[in-house]
This record gives sequence, structure tokens and C-alpha cells, in this order.
Amino acid sequence: MAIYNKVGKNKAMRRTILAGLTKTVIMNGYVVTTDARAKEVRKFVDKMITYGKKGTLVSRRKALAFVNNDTEVVNKVFNELAKTYETRNGGYTRIIKLSERVGDDALTSRLELV
Repeated sequence: MAIYNKVGKNKAMRRTILAGLTKTVIMNGYVVTTDARAKEVRKFVDKMITYGKKGTLVSRRKALAFVNNDTEVVNKVFNELAKTYETRNGGYTRIIKLSERVGDDALTSRLELV
């Protein structure tokens, strides 16, 4: 999966941050983060749910590789979320803009599953 927004980090840190945010959205249903990160994480959450809907062994391995072999997250995607969104053709997340963060005035957003 290609990463298009660098979110101010080097490659390894960026991948770790995005994987962690993806896990949080899948497990909790939402995450509050900066606007740029929310827009970037949305792509990965949608891709994970698409993998779950495919349900193949290759899809499961790709999902495991992205979330650093966290089987709990992958099982939730393949067993619960895939069934929830089986009739939906994309657009599994929404971004709600919040206020500026105190301290650095970064725009914050809430990324949640629809």
C-alpha cells in the first residue's frame, strides 16, 4: 500500500503510526487525530475492510502484514466488519472535523466507521 502524505515522519515511523491508528479505528470504531493523519488512515482502514470482504488467504496475509501480525484486529475485520459491510461498495469511514488542538493549533478530526 502506497503512502502519499508523509505526515512529517520518516518511512518507518509513518508506517508504524498509520498501522497503530488503523488498529485503533478497527478495534474502537473511531480515533481522534490530526486532519492530515485522519485522511491518510482512512485509505488503510478502507483497504483492510476490503481485504476482509474478499476473505481469501492472500487477503488475510496482507492484512496481517500491515498490522504487524495482530491477529485480534484481523479476526475482527474478517469475522465482524466484513459481514457488516458486505453490501456496501466502499466508503466505510467518515471524517468529522473538530476544533484546533490547544498548543500547536493543528486541525483535529474524528475518523470513525460508518
